[in-house]
Amino acid sequence: MPELPEVEALAGFLGERLTGRTVERVLPVAVSVLKTYDPPLGALEGRTVTAVRRHGKFLDVVTENGPHLVFHLARAGWVRWQDALPAAPPRPGRGPLALRVRLAGGSGFDLTEAGTQKRLAAYCVHHPADVPGVARLGPDPLADAFTRDVLAGLLSGERRQLKGVLRDQSVIAGIGNAYSDEILHAARMSPFKLAASLTDEETDALYEALRTTLRDAVGRSRGHAAEGLKAEKKSGLRVHGRTGEACPVCGDTVREVSFSDSSLQYCPTCQTGGKPLADRRLSRLLK
Repeated sequence: MPELPEVEALAGFLGERLTGRTVERVLPVAVSVLKTYDPPLGALEGRTVTAVRRHGKFLDVVTENGPHLVFHLARAGWVRWQDALPAAPPRPGRGPLALRVRLAGGSGFDLTEAGTQKRLAAYCVHHPADVPGVARLGPDPLADAFTRDVLAGLLSGERRQLKGVLRDQSVIAGIGNAYSDEILHAARMSPFKLAASLTDEETDALYEALRTTLRDAVGRSRGHAAEGLKAEKKSGLRVHGRTGEACPVCGDTVREVSFSDSSLQYCPTCQTGGKPLADRRLSRLLK
């Protein structure tokens, strides 16, 4: 799933190609992709794109004096740019194509989604906040206003584990499964540690790890074409997706805890005092 750094890079990639261009057609292909009906998608046609912005993990194509096309790529969605789209309109079917945006001149992009679970979502709205997921977003962790004290306030009273809090989009926008693992590894904290239990020093460490990890990832991703972002993300991860490999910091073996539909990775030496974490269903360390 693309997270804040990749979505930020995609916003830049699309912004360079869409800004100042006119939308000719917007064609939904998958039945499940469009989540709104007012304004209609046709309201985007003939409009000039003025910007492409990011809200958490949502992308927002802004048009002049018109609606916004907002979309969330979910777990298996992606953006595919084409300098020359096929002249014939796409036909609905079982393929990965979900929605096509064609610009005047013939270029444009497709939203695609692999797999059978169709969660990619597109919205045509007057304002991004009309999208429920955007309206619920917590603060952006890379915004200037996101200070150490803001993070401390968000964690205060949270009786949930750090892993879950970092992934909660209503608490902090844009962090998902991969970068929550990376942030906790950099902060040398257990993913099962209770958020409200952090000391002042631990809060300082988490804040520094969060900002540095995300900024570094954005820096690595910026400037890459859309098709190269997935490989760039994977190459920069130190523990996530690296079960069984050596931790690049201490050399211990990276371990995994499996969930029903995902997993987390961590280093016992760096994060849990050398103790392997129990199965997530036990919600505690092995004694």
